[in-house]
Amino acid sequence: MMQAQLEEATFGGGCFWCTEALFKPLKGVVEVFPGYAGGHVPHPTYEQVCSKTTGHAEVVRVRFDPTLISYEELTEYFFLTHDPTTPNRQGNDVGPQYRSVIFYHSEAQRIVAERVRERLEKEKVFSAPIVTAIEPLRSFYPAEQYHWDYYAKNPSQPYCAFVIAPKVKKAREKFRHLLEK
Repeated sequence: MMQAQLEEATFGGGCFWCTEALFKPLKGVVEVFPGYAGGHVPHPTYEQVCSKTTGHAEVVRVRFDPTLISYEELTEYFFLTHDPTTPNRQGNDVGPQYRSVIFYHSEAQRIVAERVRERLEKEKVFSAPIVTAIEPLRSFYPAEQYHWDYYAKNPSQPYCAFVIAPKVKKAREKFRHLLEK
């Protein structure tokens, strides 16, 4: 039996600890890497990105098996598990590093991302306009190792317990059909 060719997607929807925790349990998702994209500083540190001067967003790179979950499903899930209507903000996390953004890896991904965004706008899924940017991925810089699997390793840390855990619980209930069995 042949192994499916894995694909990659890159999403920025606020703090990457939360975004990583949301994508990890999905069927067909093989790996989720927190990192930085969209800026002008090569190999930025977390502290540099938090200074709001690098242009980078906190993102996750998702490696997935497209025979088990499609890029379109991942994109719709991304939109529906964060607030894509607030520029440079997710809850109490404020700044350009928390902007809602999809970094596409191919022209096909750009088309799908724009189609999903337009459909959600047309269906009035959100009470305000979607501000999510859709941009080509020019570079991706992995975050420092201590950010990897942060939620899984620190579930009782206050941010994890009070911000991430409720989002993950809500997503698991709403998107049960996308979860790994």
